[in-house]
Amino acid sequence: MSLRVLGVTSFLALGLIGGTASAVALSEAAGRYAISANGSSIRFVIGKAGGGGLNGAFGRFSGSISIDGGDIGRSKVDITIYPDSVGTGQGRVDAFLKSDAVFDAANSRQITFRSTSVQRTGDNSAVVTGQLTARGRTSTEKFQAELHGLKNGQLRFHVSGKVLRSRYGMDVGTPIYSNIVDFEMNFAARRA
Repeated sequence: MSLRVLGVTSFLALGLIGGTASAVALSEAAGRYAISANGSSIRFVIGKAGGGGLNGAFGRFSGSISIDGGDIGRSKVDITIYPDSVGTGQGRVDAFLKSDAVFDAANSRQITFRSTSVQRTGDNSAVVTGQLTARGRTSTEKFQAELHGLKNGQLRFHVSGKVLRSRYGMDVGTPIYSNIVDFEMNFAARRA
């Protein structure tokens, strides 16, 4: 679950590089940015057979985005999520998610996403591909990123994507709970 979130963050950053909804030139957005916890969120949903499901978020994460003004494909995104910060609003569920059955937060303290490519898909959107690592397993993931603006040295973007939790040894509860984790992320990143 956390793994997917990391990938999404990286993708959003890259989406900014390709153009912006507010007509920001690539040359204006070029540079290195640090993701700010203030104004940012990483949320996930796992569906359940018969309806309902599990909604949660990660409270601690960090990352950087480097936008190449000359070639968006050379831009980079690095995201780190701390699985011990997962929260659903239900203490028992949170404890289970942190246990070795899912995130194994005591032994696997970080989930990371490192971009390997960024492809522009529109004036303000891109697909970000990269390596997501969780619980010692690494897999290639893709996320859709959309730039929402650049103001006073701060980028805002939205990232979304789907991740198969079985790739990371987190498929406990399937098929009652979906193997697919839907990620929705909003990021604010300040020029470093």
